[in-house]
Amino acid sequence: MARGPKKHLKRLNAPSHWMLDKLGGVWAPRPSAGPHKLAECLPLSLILRNRLKYSLNRRETLMIIMRRLVAVDNKVRTDLNYPAGFMDVISIEKTGENFRLLYDHKGRFVLKSVSEKEASYKLLRVMKKAKAKKATIGKNPFFEGQNGSIPYITTHDGRTIKYPHPEIAVNDTIKFDITTGEILDFSKFEVGNLVMITRGANAGRVGIMTAREKHPGGFDLVHITDKKNNKFATRLGNVFVIGDSQRSWVALPKQQGVKLSIEEEAENRLNPKPRKGGKKKN
Repeated sequence: MARGPKKHLKRLNAPSHWMLDKLGGVWAPRPSAGPHKLAECLPLSLILRNRLKYSLNRRETLMIIMRRLVAVDNKVRTDLNYPAGFMDVISIEKTGENFRLLYDHKGRFVLKSVSEKEASYKLLRVMKKAKAKKATIGKNPFFEGQNGSIPYITTHDGRTIKYPHPEIAVNDTIKFDITTGEILDFSKFEVGNLVMITRGANAGRVGIMTAREKHPGGFDLVHITDKKNNKFATRLGNVFVIGDSQRSWVALPKQQGVKLSIEEEAENRLNPKPRKGGKKKN
């Protein structure tokens, strides 16, 4: 029988996409309770120490955090193990750097450097749409006849946003300004839009939604085609709209969400592409 919240996590049980080495010790940082699940987040301590290399150990990481130098979604966080998740924006004011947490083509978390303009917003998936009961609205004539109810939506990172656009529905994606808290734009969950897979065997892959299958009593399926015309399917709950048919609303990682076959990966290792301004190795 459980005796309370667990405070420890062994490295062997940590999510594989954290990419912790086996000989680095017994323990791993356990994420605090927050907007993202344990298996779908990356603690701030790992971001600063393992990914950005700004610290060598826990003590140095704690000194950086407690000096209020790190902000997640424009809000300073002093919790060493705060869980940063998909689409979160990590800002370090002292260095002027901004990073967006995304998945690479193999489903692993990657920090994508973004500009100041792009760091001002994030994409949120709508998980629920409802109306709050017994709310006091006041004497606003715009809301007459709604019986004291306030429409709201909840998003994948635990936010509750009141008075959304009437056309926004569950599974749609909204472009959210993290500074003002306003909805800038939204994209419908429909065929023809650009999507990224966030869970499952195809996590991190990006493509155009080509079809949607409805299975009453089961899981709805979504068919996707990527840039290289590779076709695959996944559950509807794994699909996150990241833009319209023309372009992505966020900068994508290096591989652009295209998963290579085993033969293509071997070919790239044997014959690497030369860097810009450099010569190809023999």
